[in-house]
Amino acid sequence: MQIDDPIFTESQKFRQWYVWFAVSIAPIIFVWAILQQVVLGVPFGTNPSGNVVLILLAFIFGIAFPFFLYRMGLDVQLSNEAIHIRFWPFHLKPRTFYFSDIDNAEPITYSPLKDYGGYGIRYGAKGKAYNVSGNQGVVITLGTGQRILIGSQRHKELSSLINDRL
Repeated sequence: MQIDDPIFTESQKFRQWYVWFAVSIAPIIFVWAILQQVVLGVPFGTNPSGNVVLILLAFIFGIAFPFFLYRMGLDVQLSNEAIHIRFWPFHLKPRTFYFSDIDNAEPITYSPLKDYGGYGIRYGAKGKAYNVSGNQGVVITLGTGQRILIGSQRHKELSSLINDRL
């Protein structure tokens, strides 16, 4: 996502240690399984799959999924007219919220799990959320009454820049 002369830019990625710890388990298991079954010729497990299936699963869960998660992220940019949000790979084009449609913006500290059900693009009782990490963000309230949380590590700065343009 690229806007001409952005006022504010922030990019966040999933870099929590516990996420990557969980994701690293599959590659370790598949490397062991391939070494055991393909290289040593000893069937892996009580009902082993074929070598091609094992290698395909190792590629999907050991390389493709970790790469997908590594690339996934939230990009937020402010132009003079709007807030532009892109949650890659789910948004091919940025979601745009024009300042003329926004009534209020306030920095908050929240509980990602309790308030919105976790990280990502979430829908909860408190509205829609775009968040990747941490527990800080900006809640914008649209003229329709809809509340949207934008996760940000620089939530006070972002809120101030939005409110200056309302």
